Amino acid sequence: MRIVVKVGTSTLTHATGRLNIRHTEGLVKVLSDLKNAGHEVILVSSGAIGMGVGKLSLPARPQDMPSKQACAAVGQCELMYTYDRLFTAYNHTVAQILLTAVDVEHTERRKNFEATLFRLLELGALPIINENDTISTAEIRSIGDNDTLAAIVSCCVRADLLVLLSDIDGLYTANPHTHPDAQLIPLVREITPEVMALAEGAGSALGTGGMQTKLRAARMVTADGVEMVIANGAKPEILYQIAAGDPVGTRFMARQAPDQTE
Repeated sequence: MRIVVKVGTSTLTHATGRLNIRHTEGLVKVLSDLKNAGHEVILVSSGAIGMGVGKLSLPARPQDMPSKQACAAVGQCELMYTYDRLFTAYNHTVAQILLTAVDVEHTERRKNFEATLFRLLELGALPIINENDTISTAEIRSIGDNDTLAAIVSCCVRADLLVLLSDIDGLYTANPHTHPDAQLIPLVREITPEVMALAEGAGSALGTGGMQTKLRAARMVTADGVEMVIANGAKPEILYQIAAGDPVGTRFMARQAPDQTE
């Protein structure tokens, strides 16, 4: 399969902003093994700003835009150095792609991005994609989050599966933090207004915009023929079960058969 995996900052780093070595090494090991098994893997990775905070020894994540961009510039170097070193240990070559909103909105730029991505996969490389947070404030706001970026990448590359790894187990019937009786929803066949409503209001599945962006990503990719799974990234080995189609997290079924032409 062609699998896009998005990993959030909370999976890659500790609360201090420093690298969570155990989680990151585990993720790289599993992704390398999936490639060894014959899957094509694309990684959409958050973490640049968070790692920059740690690398610069700042007391907390900054609020002003120039400081955020400075952290992104420092942290992206640290992030790619870490991935390159870890994936090289398993004989896999990584490639960095940093995208801005105009890269996916402008027809010619989007075609160039897609052509590069397909060629990297043909060459056996593992593309690692992030939003280019260093260039301008427009990029941080326009795509807005890496859930959306991962959905855009999945549609561009005509993936079979998008996996969003975060610090939550999936979509619940209510906010599990405030509703002990909330139930995990293992399968969503159609993203109805009722499903979207689960991510809204005080009794939402997460209580923040996090689940909203994930459901919007699901709506985007399933309409384009791509299945999607939301799962907890605390144990990267869960990716083996997801790739095998086992009931893990919340799986969103594709609405139509994917276009097989490239």
